[in-house]
Amino acid sequence: MLARETPFGETRLPEGWAGGAPALPSSGHLRGSALKSLTSEQLAFLAQYGFDAALFERWREAVGDGSLCEAANKIAEPILAPDASSIHDLAKHDSAEAAELEELGRQAIARGELGVVILNGGMATRFGGVVKGVVEVLGSRSFLELKIQDITRLQRSCEGSIKLFLMNSFATDEATREHFTAHENFGLLAEQVRHFTQFISVRMQPDGDLFATDDGGISSYGPGHGDFAPALRTHGCLQRFLDGGGKHLFVANVDNLGARVSPLLLGHHIRSGAEATVELAPKWPGDVGGAPYLVGGRLQLVEQLRFPEGFDPDIVDVFNTNTFHFRAESLDRDFNLGWYFVQKKVEGREAVQIERLIGELTRFLSTNYVRVKRTGVESRFLPVKAPDDLESGRDEIAEMYR
Repeated sequence: MLARETPFGETRLPEGWAGGAPALPSSGHLRGSALKSLTSEQLAFLAQYGFDAALFERWREAVGDGSLCEAANKIAEPILAPDASSIHDLAKHDSAEAAELEELGRQAIARGELGVVILNGGMATRFGGVVKGVVEVLGSRSFLELKIQDITRLQRSCEGSIKLFLMNSFATDEATREHFTAHENFGLLAEQVRHFTQFISVRMQPDGDLFATDDGGISSYGPGHGDFAPALRTHGCLQRFLDGGGKHLFVANVDNLGARVSPLLLGHHIRSGAEATVELAPKWPGDVGGAPYLVGGRLQLVEQLRFPEGFDPDIVDVFNTNTFHFRAESLDRDFNLGWYFVQKKVEGREAVQIERLIGELTRFLSTNYVRVKRTGVESRFLPVKAPDDLESGRDEIAEMYR
């Protein structure tokens, strides 16, 4: 497997990609036949967000010759259901065990050992081009304000300090920073808040050529939430957190309003001794998405795009909520994450983008899997992907954030 260090971290192409990759030019230089048509302004914009031209050229050639395609995403070896004992239930809230775990989490918060990472990247498309994090949810309170309200409530209760890291994208960074400035960081101290950006790439046509927008521009995108660990490290956020005594990172999507900071979950993670804890929700009829499966004898998250033809994902009755706790020091390394082929409609035409997945960190880290609720005030999974979700879930959201 060909791997190397880039601004994106150590990278590899998906298992099963067997194309003869060409010799790679040194990273950091925007060169290659597909990029020669770009203007100096376009190149400078891409470079600002860590664009790796050599890696892109490798992708482009592989897409062009068909060796990097949807079929290359698929896992070739058997995918098996895990033993039921490998997925844990969270202690009941009124139990002595829950009280003990909650106190363990509260003490960690009081010592300043917890940081929160909000995955606030992407392309800001599902709410009509408006950056979702700044959209008003309850009255004038935005997604981000609700998330921070949750943090400040726990800070007061635990008499501690929680660091906040926002992984924005080139499409969400400016609006997010302005939102924080306009609201004076929503009561957090300036030194508690750190914005950083995920990386950037450009879309291709299905034949591997550059995809041009209707106005002749490049079509940029953020290459997935798998940017989290390398971007946190590249921007110096991880080292800063560790140097300040940080030990644990809670990571969640900005649009999952059920994913609130929980001393109980934090205590459960600490007690497990694992490097990562993954929250899993009960699967309902019609649900699709990744889940933990045994692959090559290791239990790991496998997302839907990696399922082989004919695979029955319902051999597991839970799915990944994309909500995690990580032992921070375990992220201070390079991860050989896969890159996966994704085809989508852009301006009514087929476009290809290559992405990586945060859940694939479970291939490398000792991982604890915990089943959480998805109904009622204790729900840990309430995603708001589109305006209709917001309208239908507003009462439940209001109950959570009273």
